[in-house]
Amino acid sequence: MTPTDLIIPNRKIKGYSAILLPLTKSGAVDWTGFDAHVERTYTAGLIPAINMDTGYANLIDSATKVEVLSRTRDIASGKEFVAGAYVGDREGDAFRPSEYRTEIELIDSFGGTSVLFQSYGLTSGTDEEIADRYTALASGTDRFIAFELGTMFAPFGKIYSLDLYSKLLAIPQCIGAKHSSLSRELEWERLLIRNKQRPDFMVMTGNDLAIDMVMYGSDYLLGLSTFAPDLFAVRDRFWETGNNEFYELNDTLQYLGHFAFRVPVPAYKHNAAQFLHLRNWIETDETHINSPKRPESDRFILQEILDRLQRWM
Repeated sequence: MTPTDLIIPNRKIKGYSAILLPLTKSGAVDWTGFDAHVERTYTAGLIPAINMDTGYANLIDSATKVEVLSRTRDIASGKEFVAGAYVGDREGDAFRPSEYRTEIELIDSFGGTSVLFQSYGLTSGTDEEIADRYTALASGTDRFIAFELGTMFAPFGKIYSLDLYSKLLAIPQCIGAKHSSLSRELEWERLLIRNKQRPDFMVMTGNDLAIDMVMYGSDYLLGLSTFAPDLFAVRDRFWETGNNEFYELNDTLQYLGHFAFRVPVPAYKHNAAQFLHLRNWIETDETHINSPKRPESDRFILQEILDRLQRWM
């Protein structure tokens, strides 16, 4: 099968958008800006993904994570949202199931669905050992989303073998998996397995350099969509209705993705803050003190991209 054989015209796309955690000049959380962005994401028709990498999941404290969950639950009013379940460890550490269960139970208690971040302990060992860990965690929840993360995003990330990926699909509580290898080929392989083994399973592209993977049957959980949830929703509707403007809008959003997700990739969060600030959606363009920054000159390029996007706003 060639990639073009996978294309599904007029498909309804399910989009999850990782919410940027905006900051004030003092480095405190801009809660007004956060609340507005969660509401804005729902209004666009996308599903908020909180406490993800875009929300500095590995850098914020537990109290901030809980406040993010609480505010999102209140804004959601029963609607779906997902949240990162992050367990920090070091290379060589053993798997920490109790810490994962604590994270999952916390997210469940607020009405969210857990996205299980990888850790050194979770991804060490054989495919069978890793699959057994996911199966054990699944026993304590009704649903969760798995997560493959390339090392360009985080040093503890790992892209699984296709055999292990197939084992994840066999876990009923695992409703989908975010795939962040930045490789089309690897994602196409996962779509083929999904189509054959479990058609209701969501392959959630995390490829911010190839956001058109939705044409082939992927849904998405992206950091890039936090720049413009409104325009991602327009793009998705264009695909569903067969409107050829899909391609030009997608190309322009992809231009933004290639610019923002250049090396060092984690600095995309600063570009997100710059872009949202240019849109007058958040108070400042500050980024977390421990997250890499982009040059101030990036704002001029981001403004040029924003100007190109105006026609669809």
